[in-house]
Amino acid sequence: MADEKNERQSESLPRREFVVSVAAGIAAAGSASAKDMKLTETDVEIKTPDGTADAAFIHPASGSHPAVLIWTDAFGLRPSMRAMGRRIAMEGYTVLVPNPFYRIGKSPMYEDASKINFQTERAKIGPLMASVSADGNAEKDAVAYVEWLDKQKQVNKSKKIGTQGYCMGGPLVVRTCATIPDRLGAGGSFHGGGLVTKNPNSPHLLAPKINAKMYFGVAHSDDVQQPDAKDKLREAFGSKAEVEVYTTCTHGWCVSDMPPGANGTPIYDKAEADRAWGHLVALYKANIA
Repeated sequence: MADEKNERQSESLPRREFVVSVAAGIAAAGSASAKDMKLTETDVEIKTPDGTADAAFIHPASGSHPAVLIWTDAFGLRPSMRAMGRRIAMEGYTVLVPNPFYRIGKSPMYEDASKINFQTERAKIGPLMASVSADGNAEKDAVAYVEWLDKQKQVNKSKKIGTQGYCMGGPLVVRTCATIPDRLGAGGSFHGGGLVTKNPNSPHLLAPKINAKMYFGVAHSDDVQQPDAKDKLREAFGSKAEVEVYTTCTHGWCVSDMPPGANGTPIYDKAEADRAWGHLVALYKANIA
């Protein structure tokens, strides 16, 4: 016990730590790994230029592994995003899932997004999103997170880093890959919002700065609203990216605790979410493993 305490103090940041065996649940959720693997999940705090970000740090209980940074959707760090972190850690990665809204408060801002009425919560969600999307904030955060990851013994620094994001996290993936191009090897955006805008700082314009291989999973509902976005992404990224429209899916389909759509039908689509997950795992295995 004393050795464990000293190890945790030497990391200086964890608040709690536990080991979980997740084989059955993860395999049922569609992971490629069916073996029993022990994961360590720790709550950590990371110093940034703007404060202290709380985050979940998840990794196989032994060894060092390529790192993955997860950018959450607009509902922030919560159980469903921790579950995503555990799921990708089961594939053999060391994972950081930060609270993107740390400038406003500690996570979770929401425990369960399925219970949220977006219209009534818009006044709260807008400032949360603005706190990370303001010019320069995501870039500062990305540098802090990557520097922190590279100091952890559970990270194999000889391997590139991967990053994935959902909804508002999609553009943050692009900004991360453009900010630290020599360290990032792969980026996956799923139903990313605002990837292509008319602004001079539109994420898609960062493509020339990016070395990572990219995957953009586009919801049909987003494609209907902005049908030229996929073409502009393909033109900007060329061979560095695959852009795929999920023709039966609504914005948010990859996240398990999405609230129902306007007509009451589920947004989360497990079958298509698992298919998107397969693309993500293949992207990582080809470019950071």
